[in-house]
Amino acid sequence: MTHRIPPPPGTMSRRGLLRLGGGVGAAALLGGALSGCGRAASAEPVTSGSVNLAFWTHDQAYVDFFETAAANAEAAGDSPFRWHLAPTRAGAADVVTKTIAQAIAGRGTPDVAGLEIGAFPRFLRGEIAAELLEPLEGHIDADVRDDLLPSRTAPFTKDGHLYALDSDAPLVVYYYREPEFARVGLPTDLATWDELAEAGRRAHERHGVAIGAVAVGSDLGQVVQIFDMLLMQSGGRLFDEDGTLTIETPEAERALAFLVRGVREGFITTVSDFYGPGMQAALKSGELIGQWMATWYKIYGLMPNVPEQSGQWRIRPLPVFSDGGSRTSFTGGTGFAALTGKRNTLAGVELVTSAYLTPAEQIRRFVDLGYLPTRRSVFDDPQLLEIEDEYCGGQRMFEVYREVVDEAPVFYLSADKPILDTVLSGHLLRAYHGDSSPAEALRNAAEDFRGQTRNHD
Repeated sequence: MTHRIPPPPGTMSRRGLLRLGGGVGAAALLGGALSGCGRAASAEPVTSGSVNLAFWTHDQAYVDFFETAAANAEAAGDSPFRWHLAPTRAGAADVVTKTIAQAIAGRGTPDVAGLEIGAFPRFLRGEIAAELLEPLEGHIDADVRDDLLPSRTAPFTKDGHLYALDSDAPLVVYYYREPEFARVGLPTDLATWDELAEAGRRAHERHGVAIGAVAVGSDLGQVVQIFDMLLMQSGGRLFDEDGTLTIETPEAERALAFLVRGVREGFITTVSDFYGPGMQAALKSGELIGQWMATWYKIYGLMPNVPEQSGQWRIRPLPVFSDGGSRTSFTGGTGFAALTGKRNTLAGVELVTSAYLTPAEQIRRFVDLGYLPTRRSVFDDPQLLEIEDEYCGGQRMFEVYREVVDEAPVFYLSADKPILDTVLSGHLLRAYHGDSSPAEALRNAAEDFRGQTRNHD
């Protein structure tokens, strides 16, 4: 199967940029409206008893999980509250848009909201997070705070305040289809990307297979995401802690150069996205036999697309870059937050912390949903280490996760992440297409980003 890299997009108007940037312009306007009105007077909080919580999320699995967590806490007598969830489901971006819009309207906000990490940057614009979300750090015991993985608290932190608890610690691992690796003579234990690339190049020439894929479709977040995983693994990042763009670095050039080489030599194929028909075809045909991706990809990518390949897939730590870096990375996540200043604020905080911080619920979250713990100590739990995964041939996958969790990079979000997705994705495609070198692509993306954010500000 041959995948064509689409021509890079042309110059985009600022209006189009903001539209494609996930509504960042709207978020800025809403932020101004909130700041102009000032913080609303806080309602007297309910401190115990039965409460009806407006619970917003993009995924029914979260509703089910939190309802069980509420029942467990009530049965154990661990909380002064008895929660009754009134769930509302909407798209991940819509949860954020509607939460902010209802706050401006002065009514109808959720008590608890699940904020997908790709949409959360809109809360980082101005004072939106401070105006709408309850800071959680004061509601968490110091020993528990110290046990939380910094890589999962940093994206949901602004000005020293933690506004949401992440649902997952989505470590990036390398998935490989073991029988196909054996058939084409690919070792499964090569230590570096350079070694895997050379072996993959030979396997592609002889057997037409690929050891990875990049997204080149209209979902700009996915186009950037597959690069960002390797960027963080190599020791770089898109933004530093204060939101400054940091893509003009040797680490970024190293990661992009690997992807460009792979696309040009054929050991990395191209797909429109990682969940649709193109990816399914590449997996089913046997063209694509490996992929670096987050731990949740088995559930949301492989199992729905190729259920018949159950038992054939395995995971391992990422090969390393020869110039440095770690054996894992991060991508994805959803943080749950309680809205501030409401009668149910304390009840919302108590629900989120009870469901997401107790070791028993962290273990159940992995067993039920496949989401990794966000407390470091839970990675040593014997129950998790003994679980054998049927889809991955009985592999004890948690042994791999524990092996690499301490190498996981910390990454930061910026309110301007949607703008970066728009400008960087185009330049990544140009590099894959051979129209610019990796260094040129990154430099031009940085210049475009600075120009657009200067105009935006």
